[in-house]
Amino acid sequence: MKKLQFKVSINAPVSKVYDLMLGISNKSTYDQWTSMFHPSSTYEGSWDKGSKILFVGVDEKGEKGGMVSRIAENIPNQFVSIQHYGLLKADKEITEGPEVEKWANGFENYTFEENNGTTTVTVDLDTTEDFVDFMNQTYPKALGKLKEICEK
Repeated sequence: MKKLQFKVSINAPVSKVYDLMLGISNKSTYDQWTSMFHPSSTYEGSWDKGSKILFVGVDEKGEKGGMVSRIAENIPNQFVSIQHYGLLKADKEITEGPEVEKWANGFENYTFEENNGTTTVTVDLDTTEDFVDFMNQTYPKALGKLKEICEK
């Protein structure tokens, strides 16, 4: 696993950034910024600590795929930790085997800090070698989209 970090400063209060980033009040705000990763990106489940959550998209064959995860921690407006423990392929959850072992126990952590009305979001994530370039190219675009949504 490779560890990557991305940051964005957003001219909006932390409560607004947290809400829009996670799609708490309106899931479409989550779907908008994560569409940079895949046009049909969304989630199924809950952001509550301990909850299972699926991060999904639909491929060109119309099959649902993505990550099977759980919320390791959620301190509203401060910190969210997502633990990835499986893959979703064609609507089937796969939680063991060589494909999963590459990702198993990878974390994606969001830290929110507000200073004088500006919120800094720091993303720390574990990824596999084959996704490093994709994440380095895509995460800054996705955070730019989040900034745009939050500053409207």
